[in-house]
Amino acid sequence: MSRRVVRRSKFRHVFGQAAKADQSYEDIRVSKVTWDSSFCAVNPKFLAIIVEAGGGGAFIVLPLAKTGRVDKNYPLVTGHTAPVLDIDWCPHNDNVIASASDDTTVMVWQIPDCTPMRNITEPILTLEGHSKRVGILCWHPTARNVLLSAGGDNVILIWNVGTGEVLLSLDDMHPDVIHSVCWNSNGSLLATTCKDKNLRIIDPRKGQVVAERARPHEGARPLRAVFTADGKLLSTGFSRMSERQVALWDPNNFEEPVALQEMDTSNGVLLPFYDPDSSIVYLCGKGDSSIRYFEITDEPPFVHYLNTFSSKEPQRGMGFMPKRGLDVSKCEIARFYKLHERKCEPIIMTVPRKSDLFQDDLYPDTPGPEPALEADEWLSGQDAEPVLISLRDGYVPPKHRELRVTKRNILDVRPPAGPRRSQSASDAPLSQQHTLETLLEEIKALREQVQAQEQRITALENMLCELVDGTD
Repeated sequence: MSRRVVRRSKFRHVFGQAAKADQSYEDIRVSKVTWDSSFCAVNPKFLAIIVEAGGGGAFIVLPLAKTGRVDKNYPLVTGHTAPVLDIDWCPHNDNVIASASDDTTVMVWQIPDCTPMRNITEPILTLEGHSKRVGILCWHPTARNVLLSAGGDNVILIWNVGTGEVLLSLDDMHPDVIHSVCWNSNGSLLATTCKDKNLRIIDPRKGQVVAERARPHEGARPLRAVFTADGKLLSTGFSRMSERQVALWDPNNFEEPVALQEMDTSNGVLLPFYDPDSSIVYLCGKGDSSIRYFEITDEPPFVHYLNTFSSKEPQRGMGFMPKRGLDVSKCEIARFYKLHERKCEPIIMTVPRKSDLFQDDLYPDTPGPEPALEADEWLSGQDAEPVLISLRDGYVPPKHRELRVTKRNILDVRPPAGPRRSQSASDAPLSQQHTLETLLEEIKALREQVQAQEQRITALENMLCELVDGTD
């Protein structure tokens, strides 16, 4: 008799469980915008969700502990003049979040530790460089203040948020709309997918496509791709028969996939969430009511199906908690924040273990909040792996850290000083131009004053919070 050998894996019994009702976030009007982003971003301090808002775009930021019903008058982050399409927390400062919008701008916000008294309307920084809507944001994994944005103008811009400048512009690599962008582990390469059905690996500092695969999935629906820990690429897409697929690729040999699995027939784009510590990828389809997860190994078939978490209600979006925000005492290896129409529900992935001791094999050292490089060092060609921290004693987020922006004065629009000529009919347009420039300067100066006052109020509110915490 031949005996079937079961593959050994510590993640074979991972199971998902929805949090209890009182641990959900109720009464949140999740955005109805038709855009394939996750609509949700989470870190060890805050949960941010893109919401419906009249007269522009907005998102709500809740402290993780503020579960239950959310007051309908809870302050929002409002500043965009059109719907918000994507949000992303800075990996090196838990109080800083970036938002991208249909209004062609990217805004960077400082979120106070305590609940603000009113809507947050003044960003620390507004980044203007795209000519069409901006739908993708992605912070650099190891360099401080480096943010990537991709827009409907088929351009990728990489910004230094500390100065408000564009570091790099990749504007001739994608002939059509960009569907996804992902950094590799040290931020030296980008993987992008595009409406032209091609999967590209780009060296942003050289401005070169270093590898390209035409039609990794034959179907017409959008592709997604993420880097794995060992530099391979995992892509999700559709077959010609509209079956959803997941494939693993070796960038050194793009001809054939290392592995290809077909799953089911559905229209929902699969959003891949990859955990480099466990080498597990979680696939969440928009409109699905399930999360499938696979372990990626060096042994055939390379992509091993583990299990599926199923629930009754479809998901509108999904947030994925960084490893440092998990509860290591409960052997929690992943936590999702599933968006329903009117609420957000945490889903916890756990490895069952009998011991209460810290499980070294489940929690290798993981990227912490300290950047490994400054923006200028990265731009000059340096690379560094993330600065790792141990989760043995759990992770305590640091207190509020302020992002300081030092803008460089690139352009002076003031009219040149000098003797004025006598007014004549031919001089009218020039004198109007001077008046316009003066008015624009005054408006700009007043805006800067208002922004400075807002930042001062935020700083005072934080000091007040700390004093209140101290007296408690």
